[in-house]
Amino acid sequence: MLKPWLIEIEHQLLPNLELYSEQPYDPIVVHYIPKPWKVVGSGNYAAVLSHPNYPEVVVKVYAPGRPGIQEETEVYRRLGKHPAFSECMHAGDNYLVLRRLTGVTLYKCLHRGLPIPREVITDIDEALDYAVSRGLNPHDVHGKNVMMNDGRGLVVDVSDFMKSEYCPMWDDLKSAYDRFYYPWVRKMPIPDFALNVVRRSYRKWKKYRRKSN
Repeated sequence: MLKPWLIEIEHQLLPNLELYSEQPYDPIVVHYIPKPWKVVGSGNYAAVLSHPNYPEVVVKVYAPGRPGIQEETEVYRRLGKHPAFSECMHAGDNYLVLRRLTGVTLYKCLHRGLPIPREVITDIDEALDYAVSRGLNPHDVHGKNVMMNDGRGLVVDVSDFMKSEYCPMWDDLKSAYDRFYYPWVRKMPIPDFALNVVRRSYRKWKKYRRKSN
């Protein structure tokens, strides 16, 4: 028997959804979404959508011509069930139905002045070690791709875990946490513009480090 959310996806969402990849390195643009579906977020390859009647799942729809769905499906197959990761409930030709993770990204925690306990960092570390034990390579793990929920850490985006090259983002974030996340900083909201300055500076530093190596 088909799940109600699968019927809704196949017969109402997908035939009416309009999304495009307008620039290769910019997030997907959703031009039209049928009600009552809502956009949860978008990346360079896909948009994530939710339906109020099915709060336990989200749908990740890949834009036409964008790669990665086979690799992401394999990542979830290898991960299986783990409390810090989502789970793939169904894989279609151009979409995945994922168990919904709730919480606040570490980026938003900094923006709102929500303290990030050390246990969150430890949880994410252990989750990434588990991914490595399953033959995966954690990649693109940064403040917008990890979350805190009730003081525990979650990994939201695993779409690049099949890539082979080393990605220093999580190690760099941990180093910044240990070096600069002082107790007096933890309840201080950091404006978006300041976080964007840090993000841009990090990108420039990462490029410089790559060239010097």
